[in-house]
Amino acid sequence: MLNFEYHNPTHIVFGQGGIARLDGLVPAQARVLVLHGGASAERHGTLAEVEAALGARTVRRFGGIEPNPSYETLMQAVALIRREQLDFLLAVGGGSVIDGTKFIAAAVDYPGDPWQILETRGAQINRALPFGAVLTLPATGSEMNDGAVISHQALQAKRAFSHPLVFPRFSVLDPAKTFTLPPRQIANGVVDAFVHVVEQYLTYPVNAPVQDRFAEGLLQTLIEVGPQALATPQDAAVRANLMWAATQALNGLIGAGVPQDWSTHMLGHEITALYGLDHAQTLAVVLPAVLEVRREAKRDKLLQYAGRVWNLYAGGADRRIDTAIAQTRTFFESLGVPTRLRDYQIGPEAVPRLLAQLQAHGMTALGEREDMDLAVSERVLRASL
Repeated sequence: MLNFEYHNPTHIVFGQGGIARLDGLVPAQARVLVLHGGASAERHGTLAEVEAALGARTVRRFGGIEPNPSYETLMQAVALIRREQLDFLLAVGGGSVIDGTKFIAAAVDYPGDPWQILETRGAQINRALPFGAVLTLPATGSEMNDGAVISHQALQAKRAFSHPLVFPRFSVLDPAKTFTLPPRQIANGVVDAFVHVVEQYLTYPVNAPVQDRFAEGLLQTLIEVGPQALATPQDAAVRANLMWAATQALNGLIGAGVPQDWSTHMLGHEITALYGLDHAQTLAVVLPAVLEVRREAKRDKLLQYAGRVWNLYAGGADRRIDTAIAQTRTFFESLGVPTRLRDYQIGPEAVPRLLAQLQAHGMTALGEREDMDLAVSERVLRASL
């Protein structure tokens, strides 16, 4: 039998027009810092809409949070909050902005060097500023979980942390806010959500049919709506289903009580830190190689994945596994996301550099059974070339 606890305090407001609800969601006396990424939120009127909904509250802005949010930039926001005595944060953007806001919320009153939040994976957080989110890019699920990934440019490091105190108090999910996103961001979002599901599902059986079927349904939904989201960018129903699938992919529910992998993410983080690839691009590169190299350890679940997700029931077991891995790669490629390091002008010389980073960061026992050592990671990286 499964044994687990599941608690998610984030209040979700889903559907068009949700930004108008901010007046009732943000405390009336709050001094608010609105955080965002580039110029898109301002150019398309989202920031103005948010600030109009906040009414007479004291509101400040902080922009420029990167797609891989950097410690250096986020600490500038921490300084602004301390200087202006702001007490509520509102992230307007995708997962990177929300991740960055989580770190900022925990860093403002953190005793000592806030980078230790990442080095300790959030273990020493005692308080955090309250915050909400207005999601504009479906991908990471950060709008409904307590995790974040932050980069340190000077250290060439990318780390993750989580803590219950950095759950968003609320998240507004308006699918219409995704209409203006470029195709690359939509494709990346589909890949990111897909791999989030796979990392919690494609491990080994533990008699968890509810989580399995839920995960398989999310994967099938992403396979269906991902290409549609690129082909018909103004289709509100398609964007709504993509947004909700991405949120469900990493809000903790499908992973409750089941083994989880995350080796694809850990290797991907090192690729981003050293070579600057988009997060989803690294996942598209690494996942097929992980499935190939670790096919025996994942054999039972790979066969289940082949049948239930890709409808592959005919032929021998090895052939079905081969085809399922190939179709996974083909799906990513069909979205315009290449799946080989060489597609990004990265060659074999990258492998020792990446292995050194894994070792330096303690990533030497990855996978659902913690048996993926550096030798296995090397095989995966070479299979990714």
